[in-house]
Amino acid sequence: MLPKRKEFFDLLAAHSERVEAGANALLRLVSSLGISTQEVAALVEEINMNESSSDKIKADMITLLHKAFVTPLNRDQVYQLTIDIDRIMNTVQDVAMAVSDYNIAEASKASHELAAMTVDACSRLARALASLNDNARSQETMNLCREIERIEEKSVAVMYQAIKALYDAEGDDVAAMRALRMQELYALQEKVLRASKKAAQSLEGILLQTA
Repeated sequence: MLPKRKEFFDLLAAHSERVEAGANALLRLVSSLGISTQEVAALVEEINMNESSSDKIKADMITLLHKAFVTPLNRDQVYQLTIDIDRIMNTVQDVAMAVSDYNIAEASKASHELAAMTVDACSRLARALASLNDNARSQETMNLCREIERIEEKSVAVMYQAIKALYDAEGDDVAAMRALRMQELYALQEKVLRASKKAAQSLEGILLQTA
């Protein structure tokens, strides 16, 4: 089988677009907390649909890699990048399910900030993968990867400051339970950004090998 070079890049771009859509839905979900339970439920379902679509694209890429005699990029690196992209979407879904399962009724400033950072990172990843097939834009692609890494580094500080604030505040047992739930939510949100950083690093590896 000799697939067209474009097929690989199209699948990577489509995969990152699903992740970007999921990240945008997550930001809207966080913004809807305490305002509309119906909107929250609809956005959880939207994220689930994007995750299902992401799984389908991952499966299509693995099939293509398995059948292709020649690949435009290192086969193992494309596989790893595909897994990394899928992990982002899976973790976005984990955040959405945590909001639902933990009955989180309102968004904190930190949760909203982490959700906005997720959108920033995922939109940069989508832009980076959209330009991967253009060697003339390799520096632009590399710069986007480094921006994602910087966003993740900032998110760690946001997460730890938010968790510290939870335990600095005094409260009853209900407040303590909420603190535990919010800590888990913050950790999951940062995990999305960590997964984005991992995908960016995998993409950097591809860029360095093809330079």
